[in-house]
Amino acid sequence: MADVFKEQLIKKNPSTKDKLTRAGIILAVVLVLVVSGFIIPQFAMFITFAAGFGAWFLLGRLKKEYEYILTNGELDIDVIYNKANRKRMFTGNIKDFEIMAHVEDNSHQNTLSVAQEKKDYSSGLVSERSYIFLTNYNGKRQSIIIEPNDEILQEMSKLLTRRKFHPKK
Repeated sequence: MADVFKEQLIKKNPSTKDKLTRAGIILAVVLVLVVSGFIIPQFAMFITFAAGFGAWFLLGRLKKEYEYILTNGELDIDVIYNKANRKRMFTGNIKDFEIMAHVEDNSHQNTLSVAQEKKDYSSGLVSERSYIFLTNYNGKRQSIIIEPNDEILQEMSKLLTRRKFHPKK
């Protein structure tokens, strides 16, 4: 059997919550600058620098990409903030998935509803490639939404039995 290595990058589309957070950060910075200029003018330059740096850092955390890495049956999901900082969000063996189905497949909602946590590592838009799987991770049953490309989906389907994998019809 040949070694399998597939990777894919998914850009997260900003949600309404992300847009409101971005607007709130900008509004907070403007408010801090105006108030600091009136109350403590001798520290206004320092406060301007600190507020600008804080806003830059927080706004960068809102720019997310997810990377799926499939290596010999192990799926790793990383989040990449502002195309610079990477954090591992999930690592698991595909054979340990209890079920994997398309997100719009209502026939498996009872099985998927037992999850204690629901994570979304997709673009945020439901498409033909949006899938959800149920697995135990960090001591909790989690349902995780991903958008694998055809190559990754094909490799995953090879490792899952027909009883566990339900492709889009």
